[in-house]
Amino acid sequence: MRPAFLVLAALLSGASGVALASSCPMQMKAIDDKLASKPALGAADAQKVKKLRADGEALHKAGKHADSEKALGEAKKILGI
Repeated sequence: MRPAFLVLAALLSGASGVALASSCPMQMKAIDDKLASKPALGAADAQKVKKLRADGEALHKAGKHADSEKALGEAKKILGI
């Protein structure tokens, strides 16, 4: 019973990483779409959003999906999405 539990736990933890990985591109697209609509942002906020978006993509590519989600979430908050 114990080995089966360990296998199940490993599968579930792997699945959560895949779920996070797939939401990063959707969040990046939402940010890109909002930026394309030329939102009313100050220069400092616009620069911060672009940096957070770039950081989020880099972290996603590095496999650090939780950190990517955090950076992209901050960018979305500034954009109001």
